[in-house]
Amino acid sequence: MSRIEKLQEFIQQVGEDSFLEHALALEYIKVGKLEEAKQLFEQLLNREPGYVGSYYHLGKLHEQLGENESAMMVYEKGILAAAKVGDQHARNELQMAKEELE
Repeated sequence: MSRIEKLQEFIQQVGEDSFLEHALALEYIKVGKLEEAKQLFEQLLNREPGYVGSYYHLGKLHEQLGENESAMMVYEKGILAAAKVGDQHARNELQMAKEELE
């Protein structure tokens, strides 16, 4: 059973779980399923905007797909979300990613 299959099975058993969905999206990226990863990150962040670790990966994914304007918007939303939850490390990481894209 692949990691993707295991994660999908866990999610099916426990229902919506941001940690598992984030991990699944990262696995999708590893195997080139970029649209699936993007959709999963977007669903996760729509449901739980405070899950700040996903903003960085979603932004980088948009960059990889050549969607720089979308990446910029994701970084900006992530910076605000990280500030709101007091995660300075994530905020700095997102700020640096945004500046590199500019």
